[in-house]
Amino acid sequence: MEDFLQYSVLGGVFLLLVIVLQHARKHRLKLPPSPPARLILGHLPLLKQPKAIHRTLHDISQKYGPIVTLKFGFRTVIIVASPEAVEECFTKNDIILANRPPFLNGKVLNYNFTTLAAAPYGDHWRNLRRLTAIEVFSATRLNAFASIRREEVKNLLRRIHKMCGDGSAVIELRTMLLDLNFNIMMRMVAGKKYYGEEVDGLEESRRFKNMMQEFSECTRVTNLGDLFPILQCVDYDGFKNRMTQLGKRMDAFWQGLIDEHRVDKDRNTMVSHLLALQESEPEYYTDEIIKGIILMMLVAGTKTSAMSLEWAFSNMLNNPHVLKKAMDEVDTQVAVDGKEVDMTETAATLMVKITPLELICKARPNTHNLLA
Repeated sequence: MEDFLQYSVLGGVFLLLVIVLQHARKHRLKLPPSPPARLILGHLPLLKQPKAIHRTLHDISQKYGPIVTLKFGFRTVIIVASPEAVEECFTKNDIILANRPPFLNGKVLNYNFTTLAAAPYGDHWRNLRRLTAIEVFSATRLNAFASIRREEVKNLLRRIHKMCGDGSAVIELRTMLLDLNFNIMMRMVAGKKYYGEEVDGLEESRRFKNMMQEFSECTRVTNLGDLFPILQCVDYDGFKNRMTQLGKRMDAFWQGLIDEHRVDKDRNTMVSHLLALQESEPEYYTDEIIKGIILMMLVAGTKTSAMSLEWAFSNMLNNPHVLKKAMDEVDTQVAVDGKEVDMTETAATLMVKITPLELICKARPNTHNLLA
């Protein structure tokens, strides 16, 4: 009975504190218009709809204006649906909006907010940006790996040709494009191949695939502790422990790659290059910094690129005039007079001299019906 009274009193005090804080914040900040919100939950119930989240947010902006305030638990979220306002956010106010919220995955999976994606704006972030721009993504560095990209694209084309045979076939491109990007990035980073045929060790390949799949799941799921700070001290669903264990496995995997390259220093990989920089500036190019760069290259350079390519192919199939224009460009630019296209990078930018499509899916009537 005494325990029940204690919990009741604590619950009442907590609710009263929430009401007071929300009332004070509402009168202190001049925020854009907002839909009616529920106590504590805020606008989270609005997201539990059959529509995709971006469509739900679009409907809200259509009703309440181009700039809307939402409350996701204790987090204030501003929805900007005006192109003019978005441009101002990324130009005049880019530094103000440069930081990301300190979520759990930034601490556990991103080396305590020290990776390029999770680090707050400041000297460390600027150094990481300079490092990746000059030492990792420079034209010279990318050209050194041109043969890898060319070889993996050819492997993809052979795989598609084998599946189609002499006729037509419905092909699920997303998985293939993900495999393509992972192989390209891992071969550039560490000289490893984990997808498709001729992988570097079945067990090592399995570990990598499971690890990246779990990383995708953990970063896709919302941690309630990020929205309700009071839940951060209680791992009620085991999510924090799962993420912590994943972080340890990923750290051990990246460290293993680094240790391999310390033994074999003659490899032409990005890890080898970063270790060479570590010898000259060991106080900055620590193993943790290198592991964070590896993580960011794999996370930022795989799924997003694969989805962009998939959407490009789908849009071409749904717009035959665009497809014809792209195919005409391929006919005039690719392998003209039996010569290969110059795919080297220019010195000033990271755009290729000629940008042909390596693959055009020829639209057939049954494919149009599937994607319409």
